[in-house]
Amino acid sequence: MLEYRPYYCNLAGMMNGSEYLVKVLVLNCGSSSVKYKLFDTEADLVLADGLAERLGMSGSRIKYNRYGQNVKINLEHTLSGHEEAIKTTLSLLTDNDTSVIKDIEEIQAVGHRILHGGEKFSRPVAVDDDVVKSLQQCIELAPLHMQHNIAGIQVCQSLLNHAIQVAVFDTDFHQTMPDYAYLYPLPYEYYEKYKVRKYGFHGISHKYVAHRAAEMLRAGIEDLKIITCHLGNGASLCAVKGGKCIDTTMGFTPLAGLMMGTRCGDIDPAVIPYIAEKEDLSLAEVIKVLNEGSGVLGIFGSSSDFRDVEEAVKAGNQKAILALNMFIYRVEKTIGSLIPALGGLDVLVFTAGIGEHSSEIRSRICKALANTGLEIDEEINLKNGTEIDISTASSPVRVLVIPTDEEKMIAQETISVAKGYLSNKMIS
Repeated sequence: MLEYRPYYCNLAGMMNGSEYLVKVLVLNCGSSSVKYKLFDTEADLVLADGLAERLGMSGSRIKYNRYGQNVKINLEHTLSGHEEAIKTTLSLLTDNDTSVIKDIEEIQAVGHRILHGGEKFSRPVAVDDDVVKSLQQCIELAPLHMQHNIAGIQVCQSLLNHAIQVAVFDTDFHQTMPDYAYLYPLPYEYYEKYKVRKYGFHGISHKYVAHRAAEMLRAGIEDLKIITCHLGNGASLCAVKGGKCIDTTMGFTPLAGLMMGTRCGDIDPAVIPYIAEKEDLSLAEVIKVLNEGSGVLGIFGSSSDFRDVEEAVKAGNQKAILALNMFIYRVEKTIGSLIPALGGLDVLVFTAGIGEHSSEIRSRICKALANTGLEIDEEINLKNGTEIDISTASSPVRVLVIPTDEEKMIAQETISVAKGYLSNKMIS
């Protein structure tokens, strides 16, 4: 029986007594936003975080939160793009009224969240010109995201050229899948020529909560069979055996797998040309419907927010009930399909917006898995948004709720890569 004991991982523990890496800035650059968080790894603290949004649009603004000193700013500011957003962020971090550091030179490393590493990157890397060129070759795999991820790196190479830039990939945790799991039953030449395969996403989150689960249980992750459930507006499951991903639900794109807030998940591909013909839509227009107008939103019709769906369910809305039943059924069925792939199940982890905050959905999913012996304490399960073991003492499967912390995972990966980079530099 695996036992839960409170235990907290820390960034300072990654340092092993080294003093040369202290401040790490984590950036997530989207098409019209930059999410940021500054860590003091020596003290294991978040110094500040925030979000620059509506870049290049009217009403652009930046949110800034300085931890421990009750400083929160919502600054209306003209932000023409990523460079302006990052410049403004650095000013807030160093300006007298809002500062958490005296000078940007204190930022010794920047961790960049990169959506797609293709097959080129199976681990985080220190960025140089060759890495940037390789990232540019991945743009065609995720054109809506990669060009903006790369833009963030290039801006920091200019503004923070003293700092080590590290690329951390949302796909790299899934690069340990065996070929029979990641290949599609299509002509093999499509994989050879175009690298059409399952890549998987949410990897940073899945890796964080899987390792955190092992820490909570004071067990070696190499000894555990874990299914992590990242359930939010985007949703995916990951089977982790021996600390490595052996399968996941998202595929060539994040459209595949589970039913999600606005994405359909797995469907018969023949539906696409059928709808295109019936609705007189182009292929691109049908894909847009599958990405942005399907899933829970497509069935419920009013919202993709699961909080709205659950409220409508309480009011007896039949489409809301159907949408929720469909979502839960697909999660239950997919968890069941991953257990044989693992050869059993030791730990089930819930994370992300729904996984962390919906006791009702967790309860229904776990009841469907009762044939595994899994059992949760329904009273403990009512606690939302906190790190907790919700399984009963006699349950052979531990069921954990773990708030994901992708930025902390990126900071940890950045420290590890930067330390290796500096060590190699000193040796050479």
